[in-house]
Parts: sequence; structure tokens; C-alpha cells
Amino acid sequence: MVGALVSVVPLAQGDGFFRERDEADCVQSNDTVCLDWALDNADRYVSPTLEHLLLVGVSVAAGLVIALGLSVLSHRRRWLMPAFLATTGVIYTIPSIALFLLLLPISGRGTTTALIALTLYTLQIIYRNIVTGLANVPDAAKDAGRGMGMTDRQLFWRVEMPLAVPEIIAGLRIATVSTVAIATLAVFAGAGGLGDVIYTEGVQAGVFKTAIVVGSAIAIAMAIAFDVVYIGAQRLLSPWRQVRPV
Repeated sequence: MVGALVSVVPLAQGDGFFRERDEADCVQSNDTVCLDWALDNADRYVSPTLEHLLLVGVSVAAGLVIALGLSVLSHRRRWLMPAFLATTGVIYTIPSIALFLLLLPISGRGTTTALIALTLYTLQIIYRNIVTGLANVPDAAKDAGRGMGMTDRQLFWRVEMPLAVPEIIAGLRIATVSTVAIATLAVFAGAGGLGDVIYTEGVQAGVFKTAIVVGSAIAIAMAIAFDVVYIGAQRLLSPWRQVRPV
């Protein structure tokens, strides 16, 4: 009986619940997310995700190195601190797309322009947090180091910088999360990343919501993953900050 029903009313391919939905179907139906399309086209997001990781990782690492160098200079010569804070602050207020476009005539389209812009945006956050962390080092700790015969350089690297780690990590967390978001605009510099797939697959394809939502979800997951890594690093580098039961 069941066989007779199946033979009389066969399910046409592409009909009903199991119909495969392409990009045009999702746009036409105005769905927020077409899960089946997202799963079938997951490979489209692999290269953009790796490009995005590269942009974020390199720019934050470069920003940390530059900010650390500025911190060392201003720590020894305090009169430089207001100038560094003002300069990095002005750079941070430049609109993202405007900075990308301003750099294009200098460094051309591509990853280099995006890395320069993203690195500049990290300086204000990281530098300010390093300075704050160094300022919060207790005088008693520095006096103890001097009492042990440490030079100024030894005191800076062995006492002050380790005690400033929590503030430095906090700055890196904020800078990295903001860089993950700003890096989506690197598409306008021709640097790829998740912004490329969001723009080309989502906006240019007639506001294809699935591509926009999936690309944004990957960026959010990336930011959360970076944050978890930083929390773990802080616990390893500053174990004295952990609360222990009495």
C-alpha cells in the first residue's frame, strides 16, 4: 500500500522541505538566514577568515611593539607622554574608511595599506594601557627593587613591566576586538578578509542577508576566541592576581 502511494505521488526533486535553496531563493524570500545555503557554501568563508586572522594578528602584534617602544621612551622622558597620547588619539579619531583611502596613494591597494591603518588604530589603546599599568606599579615594589641593587633598566623589565601585565592585557583585548571589527572595512583597501565576503556576497548580491549574517557571526566568534586566549595568557603571566581561598 505504501509502495503504491509512493509510486503514484513521487516527491519531485527540489520540492518541499528538502528543496535546496540557492542565493536567489533566499534573496527573493527575504529570509534572515538560509542555513542550508550557509552549510553548502561554507568553503567560501575559509580564505576570508584566514585573511582576517592575518590582518588582526599582524596589526595587533605590530601595534604592541610600537606602543611598547613609545612607552619605554616616554617612561624615561615624561615630557614625551602628552605628545604621544595626543598623536595616537588624533589618529584614532580618523574615520576608518577615510584612513584607508588616504593611505591608498601612498602604499597602494592591498594588505600593506590595511595593516598600516589597523596598526595605527591599535596604538592609542595599547599605549594608553601600558602607560596606565606602569603608573599603577606600587612605589614599594620599585623601592624593593632598588634596594636589591637593580639598575633602572632591570627595574623596568623585571619589576614594572611584569606588574603592568594585567593592564597591558586589558589593552590588547580591547584593541584586538576593535581591530576584528575595523578589519572588515579592509575590503575597501583591497585587502580581503571577512569584509570582502560580506560586501561582495552580501551587499552587492542585492543585500543577501545570509552572507552578511554568516560573515558577521564568524567575526564575532573570532573576537570571542581572541578574548579567551588573552584571559588565559593573563592568568599564566600574572598568577599573583588570581584570587585564592584563605
